[in-house]
Amino acid sequence: MAPLPPLRLVAAAPPSPPPPRRPPPPSAARLASGVAFGAAAAAAVAAAASPPALAALAEPANALSLPTWAVHVSSVVEWVTAMALVWDYGERTGLKGWKGLSWGMVPLLGGAMCACTWHFFYNSESLEVLVALQGALTVIGNITMCIAAYRIFKATQQSSKKLQW
Repeated sequence: MAPLPPLRLVAAAPPSPPPPRRPPPPSAARLASGVAFGAAAAAAVAAAASPPALAALAEPANALSLPTWAVHVSSVVEWVTAMALVWDYGERTGLKGWKGLSWGMVPLLGGAMCACTWHFFYNSESLEVLVALQGALTVIGNITMCIAAYRIFKATQQSSKKLQW
């Protein structure tokens, strides 16, 4: 068994004299001082970590932030939910045009998936084709939804003519 390498001491400070006794601060000040202490401790740990370890955890400058990812993912979930609700409405009412609208929404979902995939790989230049594919799917999706909406309009007009005496 190989001997362990010696431990390195990163920083050492001489002990300081105890601070004078003061009355405890109010709760908000106590919380703020705890947050400041936690931030200082985290900074000290980060400073003590070796540079290669930090470089492995760093993301590129064009990485999406967590809130931006939340918007992207929730938009896709919202779109899939809307597609399911439109399909369900078409089944419950028996109007096939609404199911057609749900099918017309599929290309736009594909475009959203292209965008999320491209961002997942940090907008890699080797995946630039996804940007063009997203644009094409958006155009196709807008056309298919327009056709589906027109078909719903026509079906509604025909059914209202049948109801008139």
